[in-house]
Amino acid sequence: MSERLTVHPINPQPRSIARATSLLREGGLGLCPTDAGYTLVWMLDARDAEDRVRRLRALDSKHPFTLLCASLSDVGRMARLGDAAFRLMKSLTPGPCTFILTASSDLPRRLKLDKRHSIGVRRIDHPVAQTLLQAVEQPLLSTSVVLPDVDDLASHMADDVAGALLDRVDFMLDAGDCEPGPTSVVDVTGDVPQVLRQGHRPLDL
Repeated sequence: MSERLTVHPINPQPRSIARATSLLREGGLGLCPTDAGYTLVWMLDARDAEDRVRRLRALDSKHPFTLLCASLSDVGRMARLGDAAFRLMKSLTPGPCTFILTASSDLPRRLKLDKRHSIGVRRIDHPVAQTLLQAVEQPLLSTSVVLPDVDDLASHMADDVAGALLDRVDFMLDAGDCEPGPTSVVDVTGDVPQVLRQGHRPLDL
């Protein structure tokens, strides 16, 4: 049975974070608030949870997922972070921005986006997500809560997300409504950063 774990949006209760962490380490699938709506989260090695996500969102095997990282050090272990990309990420994160980076050579192939072996990475400006990442002590995989059978789901509204998804996941960290999405997307795999999508908080590079 799915668990709706109520947490304070600024100072999340350790007991709820510990329960969510336990469920993730058992291979579970969860919902977590971010600075751009709620997102689905699971551990890097949780293949069953990832398969559930693909079925839930009707995604093919090539659809990319995003890594949530607690720190720039974590980002550097997952992807190649050159000086320019490091400075840009440091200036814009934590915040509602997804960076496309060249993946580390030892990153599992299933996590890479395309033939360039790139990966999407976020550092989230939300205390609940930050606390969860610190508790699990490793990056998490994530994807948005866009569903093929639900039109216009307000991903930042806690009750709407719970109504559409609570019975399809193992837990939800419910911190109430959060900031809407989407994130901005910046490609830094080339020499010059390119904004591929302007999000709810537009960027001016």
